[in-house]
Amino acid sequence: QKSTPDAKLHQGVLYALLAAALFGASTPFAKALVGQVAPVALAGMLYFGSGLGLLVLYLGRGLFRREGNSEVAGLTRGDWPWLGGAILPGGVAGPVLLMLGLSTTPAASASLLLNMEGVLTSMLAWFVFKENFDRRIFIGMLLIVAAGVLLSWDQATARGIPLGALAIVGACLCWGIDNNLTRKVSASDAVQIACVKGLVAGTVNLAIAGALGMRLPAVATMVSAGLIGFCGYGLSLVMFVVALRHLGTARTGAYFSAAPFAGAAISLVLFGEQPG
Repeated sequence: QKSTPDAKLHQGVLYALLAAALFGASTPFAKALVGQVAPVALAGMLYFGSGLGLLVLYLGRGLFRREGNSEVAGLTRGDWPWLGGAILPGGVAGPVLLMLGLSTTPAASASLLLNMEGVLTSMLAWFVFKENFDRRIFIGMLLIVAAGVLLSWDQATARGIPLGALAIVGACLCWGIDNNLTRKVSASDAVQIACVKGLVAGTVNLAIAGALGMRLPAVATMVSAGLIGFCGYGLSLVMFVVALRHLGTARTGAYFSAAPFAGAAISLVLFGEQPG
């Protein structure tokens, strides 16, 4: 069957929602490991696990390397500067800020605060990268900002600064930059893109952790972190890149805003957290 614009749109929406569900689910499980591993080391293990798992898929030429019946083109020389620019904020700074934020913020609240990624992604897409402006999405983003303020209100310290919440919003800004730069290479192989990002970001964060004298945890903890990273950062990113290809950055970011609800639901059901 020939693909139509509507079919591509629906396919993009499905990929964006699947990416959101996987990433959202990873947040409460990552929080469960925060007390066992230093934030920088945990960020490294999450990303390295995603890169390693995707490398197996890439070398095995799995299903994710195909769209329909045609092979997706690999990265070209012109793609590497954009991808390199995306890795530094999104693969190095963002995960570390998230792990720092999770250390002082309840998993449910942290999951919902991650909605700010969609807001910042769309704002950058509209005002920096000049994508078409969508009023409905803009109104939705304003509501997300208001919700983020409410969620941060009771996280304030004695000086009135919700440091954990600010760290999570900082991570969202890093990922917003990452998402917009990744859009520039989204026509290339999504597995290759996500694999490179995972391996580079994981290696850099683990190297930083080693330089700071942080020790690696037990093997079981490392395996758990790797599996969480593979699903929540690796497979999620593959689907996100495909969604970018069909929807553009702002719309993909809007659909990806469903991610926090998956994390919040898991936090409330599995970890027994009580909503305020």
